[in-house]
Amino acid sequence: MTCRIAVTRSLAAILLVFAIRLAASGQTLSVLPVNVLMGPGQRASSLTVTNQGSTSTSIQIRAFSWNQDGDQDVLTPSDLVVVSPPIATLAPGASQVVRLILRESPPARESTYRIILDQIPPPAEPGVIHVVLRLSIPIFAQPMVRVNPDVKFHLENKNGQLFLVGINNGRRHLAVRQIELSTSDGRQLKTDGGASPYVLAGVTRHWKIDAQGSPLPLPNQLQLKAQSDAGAIEEQVSVIGAQ
Repeated sequence: MTCRIAVTRSLAAILLVFAIRLAASGQTLSVLPVNVLMGPGQRASSLTVTNQGSTSTSIQIRAFSWNQDGDQDVLTPSDLVVVSPPIATLAPGASQVVRLILRESPPARESTYRIILDQIPPPAEPGVIHVVLRLSIPIFAQPMVRVNPDVKFHLENKNGQLFLVGINNGRRHLAVRQIELSTSDGRQLKTDGGASPYVLAGVTRHWKIDAQGSPLPLPNQLQLKAQSDAGAIEEQVSVIGAQ
């Protein structure tokens, strides 16, 4: 009896994992493009949502104004971006074109929004856990005047914790990826790889630095290398704050 119970429980666990995988794999969505850039004078764009799963699925899309505060993304429901259609059902293998329309032209600097695409959960099924998706797509809308990012970097030491700081005094966002920091004697410092890469216009961003293996004190300057949507970044950055 004991053996049968153990086998039954193991089989149930396997079937549950299998059901979860089926539910997840049966509801796969892809969205292109992964971010939307509207050039000067452009008031409309679109993206395509494709159901790559084996069952029909429904989606809801909502628009938000996007700002940053204290290194956090702040999303506020907005009617400045019209989403059409806001709700759709996609058959297996089908695609839906979603149109995005700006009600107002951006002012003298870039306007930033995000659309949140939620997969609507299907009806509940006994013994099946459905894994639904949520996707966040950025929208960057350019004004009629030419705008550029202007990000200045430095390092801050706060109570022994180092931060890479980027101050964007420009009027357009900058996306910063593949950040590398090194000392003149070859020590490598890593930043938080899960942090958002975006520094929006007029915003100050902080990236937490893992200095493990490179104990303080550090030199007054470090070498910064990174990739951005405006090109490669390679410069010396100063450390501010007592070590």
